[in-house]
Amino acid sequence: MKGYIEERAVDIANYIIEENATVRQTAKRFGISKSTVHKDVTERLVQINPSLAARARKVLDLNKSERHIRGGLATREKYLHRVGRNV
Repeated sequence: MKGYIEERAVDIANYIIEENATVRQTAKRFGISKSTVHKDVTERLVQINPSLAARARKVLDLNKSERHIRGGLATREKYLHRVGRNV
């Protein structure tokens, strides 16, 4: 594995842990795809630094378990805002 990929994987994991970031937020921040973020954390980082990978994975699993709630809140806001404009 090339050095910059290993460095990116570590940077991504640190960002996820420090910011409690989602995969989408991380991908946007680093200018890479969601697939790359996921591969870096779940495959590459496990080989480089297993304990860091486990900590990052814990945050991602929590975010995944809460995503349906965030989606529902976003939809609610969207329609509340739309109704407020039509009144």
